[in-house]
Amino acid sequence: MGHIMFVQVCLYFYCKCLWRCLKFVVRKLTGRCELQRICYNIKPGASRTMKIETSLRGSKNKLLQTSVSVHPDAIEKTIDDIMELKKINPDINPQLGVSLQACLLQIVGYRNLVAEVEKLRREPYDSENPQHEEMLLKLWKCLKPDCPLEARISKQWCEIGFQGDDPKTDFRGMGLLGLYNLLYFAEWDAAVAQQVLSDSLQPKHSYSFAIVGINITDLAYNLLVSGALKTHFYNVAPEAPTLSHFQQTFCYLMHEFHKFWIEEDPLDIMEFNRVREKFHKRILKQLQNPDMALCPHFAASESLINM
Repeated sequence: MGHIMFVQVCLYFYCKCLWRCLKFVVRKLTGRCELQRICYNIKPGASRTMKIETSLRGSKNKLLQTSVSVHPDAIEKTIDDIMELKKINPDINPQLGVSLQACLLQIVGYRNLVAEVEKLRREPYDSENPQHEEMLLKLWKCLKPDCPLEARISKQWCEIGFQGDDPKTDFRGMGLLGLYNLLYFAEWDAAVAQQVLSDSLQPKHSYSFAIVGINITDLAYNLLVSGALKTHFYNVAPEAPTLSHFQQTFCYLMHEFHKFWIEEDPLDIMEFNRVREKFHKRILKQLQNPDMALCPHFAASESLINM
């Protein structure tokens, strides 16, 4: 066992050394560093940004390694430092700085988005917080505009897919993030949200709308934290991906899961985990395509300027 591990370690360092030698030779032959080759040879979007990110993270230089985690306000200076380090004249190569800046904005923005989403997920719903209560009541109004809520604690909440008479208990798993997403869906994609809610109440394909929404929030959260959503966000966000991008992605996933649920034609709600896992695998497979932009109303080629 120890011998095998020793061989693996030796092979790792051999490959790493070989890769560095190869990069050195290519730079001498082309007159361009790896960052230049990526920016000049690969179109803007996920393909370029992910290769830039891999190159920076894998660098032996501390400046390049830490550039992916700088504060957004420090990105411009970081680009200048990289250009100086690589001995690249910005007057001769003006487009390189622009391209690198666009990539770093996406990379740093994604990292900050993960932190923002995590903060919302960790914040519990508090019925004593007026803002939380206001959001919850607004969710009802958006989904049931013609049916007033008779009381804050009410069995009516089951009509939009909560489990009991007080929704606060259902937000325990995903915290405020679940409420943020459900409200965004109900408010900004109202027609689709109300149609999905209506369909979810039909006996043949019934499920609890709100509970499934919180579950799909968990799915979206895991896609984000695992890095799987980088493909999508790097293709749709010309600069830093924001919470709105995440919420729009949730709306897409919610609608797509609803259609997928009907297509799968499950016997009952007990098949939910099977259908969810199958849906999850399908989304992951789509995100393996470097040109993938999940939401059809986002056009990567139109959103990203030719950097």
